[in-house]
Amino acid sequence: MIKFTIITLFKDAIEPYLKTSMMWKATEKGLAEFDFVDLREFGLGPHKSVDDTPYGGGDGMLLRCEPVFAATESVKAKDPTAKVILPTPVGETWNQEMAREFAKDAHYIILCPHYEGYDERILSIVDYKISLGHYVLTGGELPALIIIDSITRLIPGVLGGEQSAAIESFSDGDNLEYPQYTKPSDFRGMAVPDVLLSGNHGEIAKWREAHSKKAK
Repeated sequence: MIKFTIITLFKDAIEPYLKTSMMWKATEKGLAEFDFVDLREFGLGPHKSVDDTPYGGGDGMLLRCEPVFAATESVKAKDPTAKVILPTPVGETWNQEMAREFAKDAHYIILCPHYEGYDERILSIVDYKISLGHYVLTGGELPALIIIDSITRLIPGVLGGEQSAAIESFSDGDNLEYPQYTKPSDFRGMAVPDVLLSGNHGEIAKWREAHSKKAK
């Protein structure tokens, strides 16, 4: 079973999604577990502060080391094998092959940074630095959901068909899945290719291979 422990200030931004669709199915089947740690509980002082201004000046606030280290260590105290993931622009760009490698029995702690960023020393406790692309988001909650979803859906038994994850886009490097159609066979003059209605599985396989594309 895969377990995700999400360290965040905004649990309510993440939890509803994890209770729907395939994420809910994975939980119900005992294939995945989702847990949360409220970073605010490890905040400092009477106001439970988790951030402060950067040394050297500059706009914004940075997550402090103390609450992040304490929250992470509270999880590791129960499971020292847990690996820490940090969504960050300086990380390796996430892709389908990486998601497949992560889709095995394991416990992942996902840190959700917020504000302007985080104290650089936090990287010392991170096992995997992951980037979702060359853009910046307000916080780590959306990247955390993307990482979790892309991994969880690859767990055997989560998707409907046995081949569902094997033939989809990016299942073989940079391929894009062939076009697909369902009823009706003709919609507003747009007809389904005849070969797909023929019942000839050999010709259908050839058509699908010919119409698979490479990602740009």
